Amino acid sequence: MRRRTRVEVYFTPEEVRAVDLAGATAVVIDVLRATSCIVEAIATGARAVHPAVSVEEAASVQVTLNGPGDRALLCGERGGLRIDGFDLGNSPAEFTAAAVGGRRLVMTTTNGTRAFAAARPAERVLAASFFNQTAVAEAVREDAAVAIVCAGKEGRFSLDDAVCAGHIVRAVLERAATPVTLADGAVAARDLAAVHEVSADMLAGTAAGQALIEVGLGSDLALCARADRHQIIPMMYDRVITAPRG
Repeated sequence: MRRRTRVEVYFTPEEVRAVDLAGATAVVIDVLRATSCIVEAIATGARAVHPAVSVEEAASVQVTLNGPGDRALLCGERGGLRIDGFDLGNSPAEFTAAAVGGRRLVMTTTNGTRAFAAARPAERVLAASFFNQTAVAEAVREDAAVAIVCAGKEGRFSLDDAVCAGHIVRAVLERAATPVTLADGAVAARDLAAVHEVSADMLAGTAAGQALIEVGLGSDLALCARADRHQIIPMMYDRVITAPRG
């Protein structure tokens, strides 16, 4: 029997069960803005990103990582804004080579880092956004099971993540080396992507985009909409996100 690729899309981390991820490649998406920041950070030379669910966990992880002359940076947001006492917020524009090159980052965000926690049982975990959507599709096109995990917005469906998931599904269908089976979530995401072009205006029309505009961070929308800005695919190994190994 010819091998098939099965693709599912989960629109929130709460939908994911560990059994669903057994043997699968999980693709985590939080367009606005955690995975956009992670892709940008790894592309500009960050050594690693350590996702943490809570502020307290982030502070604890930082303590374990700090060494003589090697201080990990705290990054993240609550309510879209940089957390008090943190080095960086959650805007991709902050993650420059000068700011993060060669550094370890500890990141906690409202939605995105929770999605990475939900994806841990998968065989491998990739970080995706519009920045690297085509590269991610190419990387998973021969996998037997692909589970795309959208971060959503505070436990609810988020259009920006769903559209990104749909563009990855469409790219997998175009590139797959084997027949592809789409579960219902993947079909829905594919169809959403067909009617929503990636742009700052599209992101501005989403709940997550409106929330950023309201806190004065609307300039991030044009940056986060830059499709295929990078070819790098950050991967999570043992709860640590780095550039691909090998």
